[in-house]
Amino acid sequence: MKKLNVKALVSIGMLSSLSYILMLLNFPLPPFPQFLMIDFSDVPALIAAIIFGPVAGILVELLKNILDYFMTGSATGVPVGHFANFIAGILFVLPTYYVYQKLKTTKGMTIALVVGSVTMAVLMSVLNYFVILPAYTFFLNMPAMSGAETRTLIVTGILPFNLIKGAFIAVIFMLLFTRMNTWIMKQSTYKSA
Repeated sequence: MKKLNVKALVSIGMLSSLSYILMLLNFPLPPFPQFLMIDFSDVPALIAAIIFGPVAGILVELLKNILDYFMTGSATGVPVGHFANFIAGILFVLPTYYVYQKLKTTKGMTIALVVGSVTMAVLMSVLNYFVILPAYTFFLNMPAMSGAETRTLIVTGILPFNLIKGAFIAVIFMLLFTRMNTWIMKQSTYKSA
C-alpha cells in the first residue's frame, strides 16, 4: 500500500469537510421511523476512494463522523449513531470501490453502486439486529424490544430504508461521475504515477 502524499491528505481533509456539511443536510423519509435520515455524505467518501484508494474513503467516513460527534453530540452520550453511520458508509464505499476497480466503465460504476447499496442494506440489517439496536436500548436505558419487534423494524424499516438511501446516493453520484469521469481518471492516474 502506498503512503498518502500531501495532496492526498489535503484532498481527504477537504472531502471530509464537505462530507460533514452534507451530513448536516439530512432529511427523513415519511414512511420510515424519524431516526432514519437520508444524507449524501457518502458521495465525497466514494470520490476519495476512487481517486486515492480505499483507505482515503475510510478516512473521509471516519473524519466526517468524528466532526459530527464533536459538533452535534449524541442522544445516547456515546457515538452509537455515528458508529452506525461510519460502518454503513464503509459498507457502501468499499464494495463499490472494489467492483468498480474490476469493471472501470460507466456501466461498471452503475453495477458497483448497486452492489454497494445491496451490501450496505443487508449487512446493516444484520448489524442493527445484533449490535446497533441493542446498543441504543442499553445506552438510552430503554426496555429492550422483543426479537419479533426487532425483526419487524428491520424488515419493514431499516432494510428498505437503506436500499432507498443507497439508490439516492447512487443516482447523485452517477450524475457527478458522468460529468467528472475524465477529471477523476486523470486524478487517479496522477496518483498512481
